[in-house]
Amino acid sequence: MALNVGSLTQSDTDIAICKADLSEKITKLIYASFGDIMKVETIGASLQTAQQDNLEFSGKFLSGHHTIMAQTDAGRIKRLRFAINRVAVQHGISPALIAAIISRESHAGNTIRNTKGRGDNDRTFGLVQVDVNPKGDGQTAQGTWDSEEHLSQATGNLASFIGRIRLKFPHWSKEQQLKGGITAYNAGDGNIHSYENVDAHTTGGDYSRAQWYKSNCSFCILGF
Repeated sequence: MALNVGSLTQSDTDIAICKADLSEKITKLIYASFGDIMKVETIGASLQTAQQDNLEFSGKFLSGHHTIMAQTDAGRIKRLRFAINRVAVQHGISPALIAAIISRESHAGNTIRNTKGRGDNDRTFGLVQVDVNPKGDGQTAQGTWDSEEHLSQATGNLASFIGRIRLKFPHWSKEQQLKGGITAYNAGDGNIHSYENVDAHTTGGDYSRAQWYKSNCSFCILGF
């Protein structure tokens, strides 16, 4: 006789666990297709980035500053976790990476809360600062500035940039292409000429803090 666990029998529970395990494995494979964010080479925060948070700067780059910034935004990121995870599965992008870009672009909305989601002199929009400048990418903003629709638009853009970098630099490793795609999201793929200088044209000369979010991913339902 099957043992009842709430409204589920033991056999039902076993099936649910197996389905969840299979879903986790499939999701890991989807995210892995873009490379492992934990293997991406990262640089620390530049002077410009450190100054945004009034952090002490004693050298050219400090890796600990990205950790501090990620921690500062963690509470706001956690409130977005359901939308982040749904968009992550939709586009095959790690939730930790989406969280990191939200943190890097708008401090999870904190810097644009009083500007109706607008930034960079009205040229960008939303948590992930989609380029809506007619003289730039000129995209039409989708959804409200903090909506899942906006996150989906931005994440689709990121996936597209990773694809462009893959085509442009087929000899790069997956992780190098992933880093190049992240940088291209901010600077444009036309500004990516070599891996050695991949960060040269990004805002503040630096970009990613995704590794902290992946290592401290309590907000990620799937844990990736």
